[in-house]
Amino acid sequence: MKFALLEHFDSNYLRDAKMDCIVVGVHIRKLNDVASRLDVLCHGRLHEALHLNELPEPLGSTLLLHNADALTARRILLVQLGDNEMPDARRVKKVVESAAKALKAARCRKVLWCLAEQMGTLDSLNQSVLSLYESEYRFDCLKSQPEPHCAKLEEVALLIAPTQQEMAGQTLEQAIAIGHGITLCRDLGNLPPNICTPEYLAQTARTFSTSANVHVDVLEQEQIQALGMNAFLCVARGSTQAPKLIIVKYNAGPAEQAPIVLVGKGITFDSGGISIKPGEAMDEMKYDMCGAASVLGTLKAIIEMELPLTVYGVIPTCENMPAGDALKPGDIITSMLGKTIEVLNTDAEGRLILCDALTYVEQFKPAAVIDIATLTGACVVALGHVHSGLFAREDALAEQLLAAASTSCDTVWRMPLDTDYHESLKSNFADLPNIGGRAGGCITAACFLENFTRSYAWAHLDIAGTAWKSGSDKGATGRPVRLLTQYLIDRCALNA
Repeated sequence: MKFALLEHFDSNYLRDAKMDCIVVGVHIRKLNDVASRLDVLCHGRLHEALHLNELPEPLGSTLLLHNADALTARRILLVQLGDNEMPDARRVKKVVESAAKALKAARCRKVLWCLAEQMGTLDSLNQSVLSLYESEYRFDCLKSQPEPHCAKLEEVALLIAPTQQEMAGQTLEQAIAIGHGITLCRDLGNLPPNICTPEYLAQTARTFSTSANVHVDVLEQEQIQALGMNAFLCVARGSTQAPKLIIVKYNAGPAEQAPIVLVGKGITFDSGGISIKPGEAMDEMKYDMCGAASVLGTLKAIIEMELPLTVYGVIPTCENMPAGDALKPGDIITSMLGKTIEVLNTDAEGRLILCDALTYVEQFKPAAVIDIATLTGACVVALGHVHSGLFAREDALAEQLLAAASTSCDTVWRMPLDTDYHESLKSNFADLPNIGGRAGGCITAACFLENFTRSYAWAHLDIAGTAWKSGSDKGATGRPVRLLTQYLIDRCALNA
């Protein structure tokens, strides 16, 4: 998909534009400049449609008009912008997502997109591009005969307002890079676990090494063992797939800049181990590596946009499988930090691989560490599929992530991390158990991880409810790549 910015237009351009569709917004029954010009060219067809209430008033409603008189473009897509002249980020997202879905159904290849100009903000330009990427996403590469699809959107001319012109080029480049990062994240998540193995994730990371300022290391089992990462290796023990510790270093900031470290859980298939999961929907446990996928997607985006920042990605990746030598309930293991852990449930494996990774990153003296994991079903119970769970010890880091979530509409909800919750993490036989009780399960999981993060600012994102969808829309969502990338863009602004 190619995008081009259009800074100036007149009635002649609207009349002669060789497009399959012109996408234009209206405020309830009010036509603004570009819509008014189209209405004149169409001999009042837009005004007539509004007068006859053909376009419903709810925000994001759409109406496709065919055979517009005097226009080279074959169709006009009207989009309801509502009665608010300056919509907030969530309203913008709803509008552009609805328009993108309607456009896909209309089978268009070339489009003039006027919504960003009409809403007048750089955010509306960003959200427009990302919504078009999302609506056009397909994953059918493994079908022997891919199903026939609607025409693929090839070219989009983005009309922009004068207030957007100064920063529009940079905004477009960043949005395209984020779109590519989200696509990578979704592709990795949707791949089956017999293809997307720990080695496959390592090979994906290695492709970044051809870019400037990027260095990739992949530690093998013997190297991981030499580091004393026993909690990680105990999870991997039941699988024939060798574990990997992937480290991607993106050094585009000043030499003295401490890195932001992203740690992604990379369980490429989670059977639960000896504490095996129910068979229903177990196929969706291929998505247990979506934390790792989001780290790789975020890195792809910031590398492509050449963000002037130092960012490291660390991914412990393996499978969690039952076997004769697999981890057992009751086992006591010693983590890299030296803390002993009593394993009460082998299906609480994500925190075991993460605790060693969180210890490993201490050597980088990071400015902040954010771990991302499909960690607990309890988070899905608490927050559903709307917000990711945010746990943070430091208020400043939490506020930065909340601000990025608001800007990107990749939303989070801050959860408690009070010391009282640590009371559930007591063992008669070891320093820590790997689970607390049923109550507050996502909180006690975060508290477990907190024990391994005392030397740096840290936040934990539980994306178990947001990383993928089930049912007829089954598939990876690409979250929280938008959030993480926006956070890093904001950090650049703070550094400047």
